[in-house]
Amino acid sequence: MLKRALWLLSAGGLFAAMVVGAADNPFIGEWKLNPSKSKLTDEMKVESAGANKYAFDFGGGTAETIVTDGTDQPGIAGTTLSVTVEGPDSWKVIRKKDGRILLTGDWQLSKDGNTLHDDYTEFAPDGSASNVKWVYTRTAGKAGFAGVWEGTSEQVNAVFVLEVRSYEGDGLSFIAPGRTKSVKFDGKDYPNQGPNVEKGSVSSGRRVNERTLELTNKVNGKTDATEQIELSPDHKILTMTVHTVGKGKPDIFVFDRE
Repeated sequence: MLKRALWLLSAGGLFAAMVVGAADNPFIGEWKLNPSKSKLTDEMKVESAGANKYAFDFGGGTAETIVTDGTDQPGIAGTTLSVTVEGPDSWKVIRKKDGRILLTGDWQLSKDGNTLHDDYTEFAPDGSASNVKWVYTRTAGKAGFAGVWEGTSEQVNAVFVLEVRSYEGDGLSFIAPGRTKSVKFDGKDYPNQGPNVEKGSVSSGRRVNERTLELTNKVNGKTDATEQIELSPDHKILTMTVHTVGKGKPDIFVFDRE
């Protein structure tokens, strides 16, 4: 994972168990994220690995060992990660891919060392930014940034529109910044596309009932997350509940129809 990526929101679904035309499919259209109704959660681990060196696990169980000297160093999924110590209780975290900044995090540690504030910003391929104010509580560790942290979103400042289109008649394409997910609900894996997609990323889906569907997302054959997408009875609200492997709590995204 690339750490709390808002562009991982793209998902797919079909309204009924029967095949319906695009004009009759209420999932099709544009959906705008409602930050005030959405709730994000996060878990991360920071472990000391020697002088000025730390192992960062932002989810999924894969740690990245980084020297905190501000230089770009190899990270997961073809990215680089840099960590700059700006003060005793202040770090700057930057992730890039092919030289382009994907995200930044301004970390501030409380005086008692038990709370971590992260002013977190992601950048879409067109340069537009989405910001989340995170508040983490220490669940393990004693001092400094090293420890186990559980976070919740204090404030989401994101202008995020999810576009849903028909895909090959009986499927749907879900288009988000830097990522397109096109699926049919036949149990088969379909490759995800776009500059923000990890190599080997695929999705498959199933219909749960008339207004609910479920997606399984995989990377290189390994399940990464499952998503439940539910349409409100009046077809005006789309709620996406994302269960990421390794996380105890789901992310909940609420979209309003544009």
